[in-house]
Amino acid sequence: MRRRLDGILVLDKPSGITSNGALQQAKRLFGAAKAGHTGTLDPLASGVLPVLFGEATKFSSFLLDADKEYLADVRLGSTTSTGDAEGEVLATSEVKVDDAAIEAALARFRGELEQVPPMHSALKYGGTPLYEMARRGITVERAPRQIAIRELEVLGRSGGLLKLRLACSKGTYVRVLAEDLGRALGTGAHLEGLRRTVAGCFRLEQAVSLSALAEMESASRDRLLLPVESLLRALPLVELDIGRAGAFLNGRPVAQDHGLRGRCRVYGAGAELLGVGEVGPHGDLRPLRLLARPAAQAAEIPTKTL
Repeated sequence: MRRRLDGILVLDKPSGITSNGALQQAKRLFGAAKAGHTGTLDPLASGVLPVLFGEATKFSSFLLDADKEYLADVRLGSTTSTGDAEGEVLATSEVKVDDAAIEAALARFRGELEQVPPMHSALKYGGTPLYEMARRGITVERAPRQIAIRELEVLGRSGGLLKLRLACSKGTYVRVLAEDLGRALGTGAHLEGLRRTVAGCFRLEQAVSLSALAEMESASRDRLLLPVESLLRALPLVELDIGRAGAFLNGRPVAQDHGLRGRCRVYGAGAELLGVGEVGPHGDLRPLRLLARPAAQAAEIPTKTL
């Protein structure tokens, strides 16, 4: 029996399974009727994978657009067919670069830049995922995308293995960064390991593993869930009185006197989250995403502040 469940689980995805595989395991453990995740991690990668249950899935775009942070193991001196350790080794070379050369190369990738998505990715071309085409030996032209690498530093080095930490915008492929770094150094490189430590407002310290979840009783698992509003903390807050809250919930724009513009989280009487709205140029607040009635906390999950 599947149950109505609304909330967010910060999952520590293990390496070796797909993000969807991890999602389905979590969904079964919670007995949830509806679930989704934000920001796919490759099977090779591990770390923060926010799983959204019920009404939380309506706000997944707020995490898809959020910055991420990673710990990456980059192997210099070896290129592969997929850009990571799961691919076939295509070429090897001796690594003769010092730390100064590595730092100079890294400096070229900090800031805003264009990046061409890899063929081994879930992006679609004519309705077909690129990775399916790549498996058939087909390569197509991919338009470069604007990304931002806000922080990029070496945490350690052992021979040809670099341990990097990076903070980046949505749409950044760390595999491509590893390959580009290898080209800049003249050694070739591929991504040997990847762990996501931050996704938006969620951090690895909050995350729980699938194995730990499997050992818990149902009530203990439910206490790990964060409220839907955890996704929206970065948005300004608007409170509506009963009359305007009713109109807002019926899909009508309402007046607001907060002097805001753009997206905001909207609350009604009793500090109840109603959804997300957008304030237009004339100051009217119109609904973008609304929580279904009853409210998202009606599944009797205790609220937990971040």
